[in-house]
Amino acid sequence: MAEKFCVTITHCRTDGDKATVGFVVANAALGSEKDTMVFLSTDGVYCAVKGEAEKIDEGAPFAPLKELITKFVNAGGKICVCTPCLKKRGIAESDLIEGAVPAGGAVLVEWLSSGSPCVAY
Repeated sequence: MAEKFCVTITHCRTDGDKATVGFVVANAALGSEKDTMVFLSTDGVYCAVKGEAEKIDEGAPFAPLKELITKFVNAGGKICVCTPCLKKRGIAESDLIEGAVPAGGAVLVEWLSSGSPCVAY
């Protein structure tokens, strides 16, 4: 069984439900003691931009997105944010929340090459 798990999220402003469920699953993976990475791309990069997650609350039974992200980071989850997607949107590294790092597609490929399962939202 793989020791790693990956969740890719391509929505935030365009579909807060997908962003929320993505982080719910990422937290579940961490809770199952998997080394877990969330890879944010396209519109999903906004999940890691300061002040954006606070705008998304899908309501019960889900926790607000900001709470889910904070829980994930505090539990040791990794958040990688697509560098070209950031540049396309004019977002600087300094605009990102603590715990999120810019990363190219090679980081995702390397992670998945280790046999990590991946789900996408």
